[in-house]
Amino acid sequence: MTSARLFTRTSLSLILGASLTACAVGPTYQRPVINTPNELKQLPVAQAVQALPKKLKQVDIDWLHWWRTFNDPVLDQLLEEAAYSNQDIQLAAARVEEAQAQSVYTNLSRYPGIDANVGASRAKISETTGRAAPGIRTTNNNFLASLAINYEIDFWGKYSRANEAARARLLAQQANLGTVKASLYASVAQSYFALRAFDAQHELAQSTLQTRLEHRRLQEKRFQAGVIGEQDWQQTLSEVASAEIQRAQARQNQQLAETALAILLGRSPAAIAKPEIARGKNLQGLFDQVALPAELPAEILTRRPDLVAAEQSLIAANADIGQAKAQYFPSIKLTSGSGYESRNLADLIQPSSMLWNLGANLAQPVFRGGLISSLINGAKARKNQALAQYVQSVQFAFRDVHDALVNVAANEEIVTAAQTRQQALKETLRLVNLRYTNGYSSYLEVLNAQRDLFQVESTLIDTQRAQLAATVSLYKALGGGWAGQQLK
Repeated sequence: MTSARLFTRTSLSLILGASLTACAVGPTYQRPVINTPNELKQLPVAQAVQALPKKLKQVDIDWLHWWRTFNDPVLDQLLEEAAYSNQDIQLAAARVEEAQAQSVYTNLSRYPGIDANVGASRAKISETTGRAAPGIRTTNNNFLASLAINYEIDFWGKYSRANEAARARLLAQQANLGTVKASLYASVAQSYFALRAFDAQHELAQSTLQTRLEHRRLQEKRFQAGVIGEQDWQQTLSEVASAEIQRAQARQNQQLAETALAILLGRSPAAIAKPEIARGKNLQGLFDQVALPAELPAEILTRRPDLVAAEQSLIAANADIGQAKAQYFPSIKLTSGSGYESRNLADLIQPSSMLWNLGANLAQPVFRGGLISSLINGAKARKNQALAQYVQSVQFAFRDVHDALVNVAANEEIVTAAQTRQQALKETLRLVNLRYTNGYSSYLEVLNAQRDLFQVESTLIDTQRAQLAATVSLYKALGGGWAGQQLK
């Protein structure tokens, strides 16, 4: 067996043996126990949202899939545009790439480092100092080619804890990207629904204005004929102006909603200044596509990316404590080298020119003036912060689901009542117009009936928009909707 092979085997044996005997100091992560409800009660939908399971899991979710249930190609196109151009997603994706690079770097730091050294030098010593022996060569060449291995034994788990923390932070950033996507798509959809609601309000105001203009034409003839008095005529003019105000306000809301949506879509400043937003289904068509789940499985909340990110941050903070505690213990480093050295280049690669070395170094901290203990205390404090944030995230998750379900249930009742009132007021207006034409009712009764009908129709539009918004909020609260294929 040659010296080089003996050196290699000896080095690897030392490294492998040291690795096998390594252990990790610091606390082992245990998920905190949180008192969560068994279910959300007294709600008409999702009666089976139970406590969080024992383990949160990160799953791949098609964040754009759920929106296809609205059957609106324009909405799908807008969401895809936002996914491609929005800067929040670009920022979150870059953070994931950074965390991934850091995780790879931390993991590779656990392994031996091998450096190649190749050198050539020429030196001359002084002949007049008296230090050189008579007849010695005063000018010499030196050639070197070698490999050096450096390895710190991770006996106390310093590097393994660092790798554990880096991996957890990577998973947290990946989950944060999911949070950004869910929030962005929800904001785009809600802005789109708001725009379609303002479109509906504009159409209602325009229709009301046309009705008032037609009524003004008839009232003008009656006023000129002396059938009605000055009060009725001025009231007619007032109602026309009121309808014009309502139309102008609806148009203003349309334009502001278009600008807000253009920003979410990541469009250029020029496109934001003059936004052109395509329209698909009208508000009623979108509202008719809302299909709420009859029940929700308990594990659905485990997909919430903010909960996954919060727990991964807690895992990372827990690993940081072990990494800090490892500073108390000695560091053991192994070094070795092998190569060739000769004063003549022609003799460099010869067995007689071979050199090698093996070395070990142990460094034990003796006095650091409380430096290490302060590092540990800081790591523990960061873990307490991460724990508080995790508990808070769980609280917010149940609150979000609860509030979304409450809003959904309330809006369902409001829409039903508004539709009933709308039909009743339509019939009331028909009867009042008939009575006014025959002289049995005053013009004020007609105006009141018109105002009431307009108000309930406007309220119905707002409630439909609110129901769509509540449905989107439930999508966010449940971590990406409730489509069956996403729950597998």
